[in-house]
Amino acid sequence: MSTNVLRTTDGWWAVRDERAVRVETEAVTTAELLADRDAVRAAAAATDSGTPVVDLVPLPPVTTPCRVVAQMVNYRSHAKDSGFTGDIPPTFFRKASGSVSGPHDTIVRPAHVNFLDYEVELGLVMGAPLPVGTVVEEEDLPRYVAGLVLTNDVSARDVQLTKTQFYESKSYPTFTPTGPYLALLEPEDFAHLLNLRLRLDVNGVPRQDRTLADMIVRPAQALTLLARFQALDPGDLLLTGTPGGTALKAPPAPVAKISALLPPAVRWKAFFKGQAKNPRYLRDGDLVTATIATPDGRLDLGEQRTAVADAK
Repeated sequence: MSTNVLRTTDGWWAVRDERAVRVETEAVTTAELLADRDAVRAAAAATDSGTPVVDLVPLPPVTTPCRVVAQMVNYRSHAKDSGFTGDIPPTFFRKASGSVSGPHDTIVRPAHVNFLDYEVELGLVMGAPLPVGTVVEEEDLPRYVAGLVLTNDVSARDVQLTKTQFYESKSYPTFTPTGPYLALLEPEDFAHLLNLRLRLDVNGVPRQDRTLADMIVRPAQALTLLARFQALDPGDLLLTGTPGGTALKAPPAPVAKISALLPPAVRWKAFFKGQAKNPRYLRDGDLVTATIATPDGRLDLGEQRTAVADAK
């Protein structure tokens, strides 16, 4: 059975139901904690008489600096929303480790960003080195992946699209809310991954709702493809893509064909003029709520509640 670990300013806590017990460890980073699993298990066994979780203020469980890698267009529903047809080549990009923020920290919209979008994503936290050239089979996942986290791949769409720049558009501070829990998995838990359901609401209105069964490239294959050129270490984080329902959607095919004939400057001006009428982009004062869990509660990564505010 998985164990949820909460990180606070006072250290690490093992969480079961509504109780938490401090993990007796000197670990400072996520990688160090993963090397002290016996201490986590001992704390989890003592949670019946622990501290109420509600009294603890969570920090991001993935301690920076770490590698933050993400998959692009990895759910069929998102591919449809984005206008992709046919086979979609697996694509990865990096996010700055400084973009990682807490599960209840405010998402800050930079002053020059007009189209701020959300993307609920399952994060894989590495538990062992993944050298370049590694081939990961399904049965190998427990060897390399220690746990799971709930993340939001916040995106500045006007930067992403006009510059074709994923790194900048997704790397501003607070653009990767992470947590509240690091769910440390036991080998038998991996059989339940496809039952995980990703949900995201804005101001209480549902926006995204899919299970991992909608995923195109699943975790073992993703790690194999990534390892062709990128090594990972314990504590590194792989975001595995988002389902459909984001604010950004591709224009209808006839409109796209006509737009393709326009000069780039004219095309983008027309596109964003249309996007300005889209009420789904995040605004100052919005509240984003996200969860990832299996229906039976066997795996539950907790809930994020992140307000949105304009940069001062």
